[in-house]
Amino acid sequence: MRRVHLFNALLGAALACGLGAIRADAADSQALYVITKSIPLGTPDRWDYVTYDSTARRIYAAHSTSIAVVDARSGAILGSVPVPGANGVAVIPSIGKGYAGSSTTKSVLVFDLSDFKVRKKLPADEDTDAVVYDPFSKRVFVMEGDPKTMLVIDTGNDSVVTKIALHGKPEFAAVDGTGKLYVNIADKREIQRIDTRTATVDATWPIPDCESPHGLSIDAAARRLFSSCLNSKMLVVDAAGGRVIATLPIGLGSDATAFDSKRKRAMSSNWDGTLSVIGDMGSDHYSSLGEVPTQPLARTMAVDSESGRVYLLAADRIEVDPSASNPRKRYGVRPGSVRLLFADPRQ
Repeated sequence: MRRVHLFNALLGAALACGLGAIRADAADSQALYVITKSIPLGTPDRWDYVTYDSTARRIYAAHSTSIAVVDARSGAILGSVPVPGANGVAVIPSIGKGYAGSSTTKSVLVFDLSDFKVRKKLPADEDTDAVVYDPFSKRVFVMEGDPKTMLVIDTGNDSVVTKIALHGKPEFAAVDGTGKLYVNIADKREIQRIDTRTATVDATWPIPDCESPHGLSIDAAARRLFSSCLNSKMLVVDAAGGRVIATLPIGLGSDATAFDSKRKRAMSSNWDGTLSVIGDMGSDHYSSLGEVPTQPLARTMAVDSESGRVYLLAADRIEVDPSASNPRKRYGVRPGSVRLLFADPRQ
């Protein structure tokens, strides 16, 4: 979720067409959701994954050197977990533990959900990314991007079980609760399926129309995957056989997706300051409900399906070198402006 080429491509496109024009296109859908709260997280000025804990109703926001823990109802800051190079995080309320990838220390940190203190450090490879928990196998799976591998951790004794070799660089992953894990392979335009008990790849499905698949979520009941692509598409994929069911338009620069099981909506959070909303109309028919304005750079997200609230991380973009032709050098983030947004449904 932290790719330089993604940042450059998006800012270049934003310069070409103007973020204001993109947000104007989203006006028709703004009634679907409204930003109701903005919680400052302060420095440092980098962020990554957002994880929602439905049991304790907490948000875990990866925030560069730590994971900020926020009350998902009031927005109160409850504490933080010290994680250098924080990215993915998985929390398991039933055993009172969380697992966080640390790209800086090349490790996975096991922390206590009661006091947020780190209890154990497990070795990992470089470029840790998404972290997901599979309740079927009771294992945590950690994506390792550059090595093209997936680390498998036993949550019973917090030990590394094995490492799975993948076809390419993994991005986000999703589990179905019945022993299957699905992972986007960003550099191969593929989805790979993992048997979580045997820790083996048991299927590889091409998704050629999806440039650099990033976000991935699942409707476990309908067995449908939602994979978001850098070329402004969301693919709906059959989780049983890999067939592409539908292709929908989404905003520019998707980095995460989420599925609201109560409202039957798949969503994509985008760098251009939009939230793309896709409705499940029944009988494998999906329709774009439009683009909801959020804030530029709000690229990662989580959703509470009970209330429908969407959580996004964002910050203010500023121009730091007007003479630079490279968008990454020309623009930066306003120091201390990183914040967690609450977006509540109106419909």
